[in-house]
Amino acid sequence: MGIVEEIQKTLFAKQDLKFKDFHSKLIPTVNADSIIGVRTPDLRAIAKKYANHPDVDKFLSALPHKYYDENQVHAFILSLIKDYDECVARVGCFLPFVDNWATCDQMRPKVFAKTACRAKLLNDVGRWIKSPAKDIWTVRFGIETLMSFFLDDDFDPKYLKWVSKIRSEEYYLNMMIAWFFATALAKQYEATIPFIEGRVLEPWTHNKTIQKAIESYRITDEQKAYLKTLKR
Repeated sequence: MGIVEEIQKTLFAKQDLKFKDFHSKLIPTVNADSIIGVRTPDLRAIAKKYANHPDVDKFLSALPHKYYDENQVHAFILSLIKDYDECVARVGCFLPFVDNWATCDQMRPKVFAKTACRAKLLNDVGRWIKSPAKDIWTVRFGIETLMSFFLDDDFDPKYLKWVSKIRSEEYYLNMMIAWFFATALAKQYEATIPFIEGRVLEPWTHNKTIQKAIESYRITDEQKAYLKTLKR
């Protein structure tokens, strides 16, 4: 039995049909028949088990995967790779096969958090978010990475401009842009509020940003009251 079949067998051994029915409704871009129904803690455990398997390259190269759950395991394995260059190369091979928000957002490599890798990471983020808008999951991954690692000590106002220039009619991409700006309002309010006051974002994304910011406990009551006056 090859590693692909072995991982599939392991996944089916952890199948939860009630969870499959519930989870399939949350990821409508994925064919429900491709969802085995394995909970996230089990997926992470399986990824950890196979991350250092001698044949793991064969699994990572077996794209596209047959099952959504295999994509999840793939994403979690990539998140464990300790070498930055290897990790980014693997991510680059995998992103064209990502087809849903869960796989995209849960792929968060630990090596990205290393300070020594920040310059390389910022360069790669710029490349991802400048991908064609049709590559929605690559662009979304770039924005999510920028949001996760560059809105605190490494923040630069130019990052807000990068994301504000992205235009798309794709729901999952616009939702990520709104999430990014809502998080930026929570962490870098003074630098971010001019983008809302100036109505730089598309109307739907602008209003969704305000909605998500108002729902945040990190935004003050005074800020929330002001944001409400800026709806379009």
